[in-house]
Amino acid sequence: GKRQVLIRPSSKVVIKFLQVMQKHGYIGEFEIVDDHRAGKIVVELIGRINKAGVISPRFDMKVTDTESWIRNLLPSRQFGVLVLTTSYGIMDHEEARRKNTGGKLLGFFY
Repeated sequence: GKRQVLIRPSSKVVIKFLQVMQKHGYIGEFEIVDDHRAGKIVVELIGRINKAGVISPRFDMKVTDTESWIRNLLPSRQFGVLVLTTSYGIMDHEEARRKNTGGKLLGFFY
């Protein structure tokens, strides 16, 4: 597949989402290109992503509902990540569970 991909416009949410993917080792480095407009992001791919999706509208997700969302969105419980925005910032579902906080569902990838 492609080695890198261009995302535009850049936004804080997109950047945080990419940081979560990076932390889980799904993507390589990414750089933010400031073109005095909305900006672009160049992402190095390492061929690990099968699918990445965004959930719109951003549904509320309680800690107790995490399981059922995983069941609906991810292919298995072994891998895959839900990304949610919480009052502690944007994080994956495991971190949210550790912090015992719910939030709004942004998207997922696996």
